[in-house]
Amino acid sequence: MPWHEGLILHRRPWRETSLWLEAFTLDLGKVALLAKGMRRAKGGKDGMLRPFQPLLLDWRGNGDLKTLTAVEAHQPAFSLTGTALYCGFYLNELLCRLLQRQDPHPKLYFEYLRTLSELARLGDLEGSLRRFEVRFLAEIGYGLILDHEVEYGTAIDPQARYRYDPERGPVLDPHGWLHGQTLLALQQERLDSPLKRREAKRLLRQLLDYRLEGKVLASRRLFRRSDKDPWLDRSC
Repeated sequence: MPWHEGLILHRRPWRETSLWLEAFTLDLGKVALLAKGMRRAKGGKDGMLRPFQPLLLDWRGNGDLKTLTAVEAHQPAFSLTGTALYCGFYLNELLCRLLQRQDPHPKLYFEYLRTLSELARLGDLEGSLRRFEVRFLAEIGYGLILDHEVEYGTAIDPQARYRYDPERGPVLDPHGWLHGQTLLALQQERLDSPLKRREAKRLLRQLLDYRLEGKVLASRRLFRRSDKDPWLDRSC
């Protein structure tokens, strides 16, 4: 059986008994799967098809929507609670909205696993998110320019101020809100001050919003649990 390693990004009910799944897989990237009858399945299969559970998946079909035929747990699930859970759903929604289906990103897949592991350990959640966002944008073709400004090619000055053009990169601007030290800190993955963290968050949000083209991320709002099944949201 040709198993595919992956995790569920999002699930929603489909008709009476089935589930529509968006999975992120190692070999094929994001894949849409129809899990027929799975909402009434016995043996814990439905409970397995949830975010943050590494899986082995098999399916049939050649179109955009494939039919799930088998599933097994691959590793223990990542245990995310509280703020880390919100962060996990944020990662899933980014992947769900900005990845193209069946476009493999193996480096991003392992970066996703690494970030989930960091979230589960309740380490530096904000630092983990910023690092993932930078690497995510680079992987999908929108890497940040962090070492030089784009008009004259001069090296970033830690004491200077900049504005960041989403299509070009940093531009020297004495009235800009973005400090050079923040750009360099993002490049070095060392957001070691409140200023750098605040500006890095603002910058990454600006760049992601630009790529989202007006789509609103539901995960940025307060997570609202459903009394029946908190995973069956319709935000993606």
